[in-house]
Amino acid sequence: MTAQPAYLLSEAEYLQRERQAEFKSEYLNGEVYAMAGASREHNQISTNFVVSLGAQLLEKPCGVYSSDMKVRTRTDKINKFSYPDVVVTCGDEQFEDESGDVLLNPLVIIEVLSASTEAYDRGLKFFHYQLLPSLQEYLLVAQDYCRVEKYQRQADKQWVYSEFHDMQDVVEISTLQCRVRVADIYRRVL
Repeated sequence: MTAQPAYLLSEAEYLQRERQAEFKSEYLNGEVYAMAGASREHNQISTNFVVSLGAQLLEKPCGVYSSDMKVRTRTDKINKFSYPDVVVTCGDEQFEDESGDVLLNPLVIIEVLSASTEAYDRGLKFFHYQLLPSLQEYLLVAQDYCRVEKYQRQADKQWVYSEFHDMQDVVEISTLQCRVRVADIYRRVL
């Protein structure tokens, strides 16, 4: 039998601690998990997306946020706060409270994979993100080699998968009406 944590944090306690913390932690049903630091390559890929999408969405009512923006997933059984590497929303942004640091309605989430988080980003984290009715596209980006994977929600709630392996490929993020060249994603990385 697995031992239960000695103390579970309420979401209010988590947010209060997290907003003052030096390091980021994710939250799942009262348990808090410290996040590992990111590599230079990881940070560069995230920055490349923020710059490219930000420029394309400049005249639209959209927000492009880096890994300091939390996303909340909440159902009857799941209460989670996570930090996507890049998150985009358009239109009426909904936040947890007046602090504006917990987004409730992301349209697009991008995760840069690392050896320590890849299985989680592909599995349980994606499962939790799929519970967000607003989420339309989920991208996974390798940092050590050229590979971008995209999951796009369809009208029937199924997810369609596509992948890109060539620097000349263009990733279309149709929810945002944006296009990003794979070469631009990996600029200064590969």
